[in-house]
Amino acid sequence: MALLIASLVSLSGISLFAQNKNARIKIDIERQTGAIDKMVYGNFVEHLGRCIYGGLYEPGSPLSDENGFRKDVLEATKDLNVPIVRWPGGNFVSGYHWEDGIGPKENRPVRIDLAWGYRENNSFGTDEFVEWCRKANTEPYFCVNMGTGSMEEARNWVEYCNVEKGTYYSDLRRKNGYEKPHKVIYWGLGNEIDGEWQMGHKNAEDYGKFALETAKLMKWIDRDIKLVASGSSNYGADWTHWNRTVLNYLKNEIDYISLHHYTGNRNDNYYDFLASTRTAEKAIEVTEGLIREVMTKTRRNTPIYIAFDEYNVWYRAQGNEGNEEVYNLEDALVVATYLNAFIRNAHIVKMANLAQLVNVIAPIFTSPEGLWYQTIFYPLQLFAGHCYGTALQSFVDCDTYQSGQETIPYLDVSSAYNQETNELIVNVVNRHKDNAIRTDILNQTGRFKDTATIYEVNSANIKDENSATQQAVKTKTKTLQVKGDKLTYDFPAHSFTMIKIALQ
Repeated sequence: MALLIASLVSLSGISLFAQNKNARIKIDIERQTGAIDKMVYGNFVEHLGRCIYGGLYEPGSPLSDENGFRKDVLEATKDLNVPIVRWPGGNFVSGYHWEDGIGPKENRPVRIDLAWGYRENNSFGTDEFVEWCRKANTEPYFCVNMGTGSMEEARNWVEYCNVEKGTYYSDLRRKNGYEKPHKVIYWGLGNEIDGEWQMGHKNAEDYGKFALETAKLMKWIDRDIKLVASGSSNYGADWTHWNRTVLNYLKNEIDYISLHHYTGNRNDNYYDFLASTRTAEKAIEVTEGLIREVMTKTRRNTPIYIAFDEYNVWYRAQGNEGNEEVYNLEDALVVATYLNAFIRNAHIVKMANLAQLVNVIAPIFTSPEGLWYQTIFYPLQLFAGHCYGTALQSFVDCDTYQSGQETIPYLDVSSAYNQETNELIVNVVNRHKDNAIRTDILNQTGRFKDTATIYEVNSANIKDENSATQQAVKTKTKTLQVKGDKLTYDFPAHSFTMIKIALQ
């Protein structure tokens, strides 16, 4: 994972809030921007701290099943509606050799993990992760070692997972107790190889050449796999050169290029923090342009998309033992703005993975006695549970504030139309710390029908946190009667609100 925190410039000044008229959100279900892929609500697990050991996997615990999987974590993962999970890293993968993690556990070697400084006993490996995913009703997404690994090692991993029988590695899988192939579809071509912190760091040209040859071997084993190129996560460097070069090398082989972004509130500046995900959205917009450029140089008839496969708030616990960040309300609002950005760009962002799932900068936190949900759990759960269909282009007219050189609207909005249920979904973060914002939601195609369901994530104070004994920040639900083509609603201060409205 990147040691990247978004650069947060000092707030140059916030104008006094005086709302003279209602804010407006105008939505037309015919102004569709792209289908929302359920994979944008994915997650990520890495061999770091208590994410795997003590999180997903804890043999001997009374809370674990016969395979050592924490049953409460499995249920929480289902409760979060996680569609895909990326594994085993992260920085960890650049020193990970997958054959260490298969076969009888007593024969698996203990290695020093150079990424995080832990001892890795390899008791949780390929077969365990796939089995965990099947129990969690989620799709596995493997990342191969492009740091200290070889193209042959990556090729062999695909054979082990996806070939039915009759070859060395497929028969080895069967010998290890898994007769049917795992059929892992999603494969990442390394992690953050542009970063100097990475084992096996390469420049763009060297990575492009190596990843191209690796991709060819992997696809020659299984033509059905989907490949994710390692995009730049080092925004302080010439990251566009990296992405352009990688796309040019891999344009005929990959299905996605990855982006990563982490943010934090080191200066305790609420308004800058709530604006910080603009960096991520700009990276999406620029990378989309690079994809469009490279698509003019290929005859392929399938698109290349963006996989935003690491993002989160990460700053308090960064570098600390276990990286066990404790989240508050403002962190949950920032996660909601990430998700809004993914929905606004649903035409190009087809996968996203919150880092990470359990304990390590995570929405789920475990103890020997059980688990509890951090504040960031709730916006992700709402999006993953309700925001499907087609993303819409929303018009937003509201008051603004200045963050550095940028003008930021107090209302951060995304919207979608679910044709199957004939429902409109409106997602709104009110960034204003102190004031509710009265807003007219105007439906420009048809009329609202009867009832709107309101889901709100909020608390009394932006610094409120959750714990094992108290869920200060959680989702509250209510209904409103609506009619006509306008709904006027007061979005509370420092809140995330999702509104679902049936249409006539």
